[in-house]
Amino acid sequence: MTSLRTPRLTLRRWREDDLGPMAAINADPEVMRWIADGSVRGRGETAAGIAEWEREWEERGVGLFAVEVRETGELAGFAGLSVPSYLPEILPAVEIGWRLGRPFWGRGIATEAARSVLHFALRDRGLARVVGVHQIGNDDSEKIMRKLGMRRERETTDPQSARPVCVHVIEARS
Repeated sequence: MTSLRTPRLTLRRWREDDLGPMAAINADPEVMRWIADGSVRGRGETAAGIAEWEREWEERGVGLFAVEVRETGELAGFAGLSVPSYLPEILPAVEIGWRLGRPFWGRGIATEAARSVLHFALRDRGLARVVGVHQIGNDDSEKIMRKLGMRRERETTDPQSARPVCVHVIEARS
């Protein structure tokens, strides 16, 4: 079982009891504002998403981790790796991403989790390149990508939502 630990977080595979907290995160319009077309997701869609993330772990050896706050055991959201199939023009690629509930914003949790995931991607999984994609205007995600050392590669449009996005990239050092 793959898991990562940071000073404040445990990044781990998904459990049944994560569905309720993740569904609450996905139901928050402010959280979902910058995701795809901005629509919230219900419990069924969240369950299907978690099942897909777990399949990705089994099939590809990478996926989205559940992010748990070690001190309280609360599910903060997710951070991890996925294949950005929604943006075919940048494939083949592996994307780093995160989504946290609002109570966890502004505390450095996304950056802490993403740093751990990036280390896992480049060192443990041996990926040569990782991309990050954010919608134009999502300045908080862009700041995190910059903190990770990612550089802006291009702007394009998400063909599913027709929203403009920016692609960042980081490459492993040899």
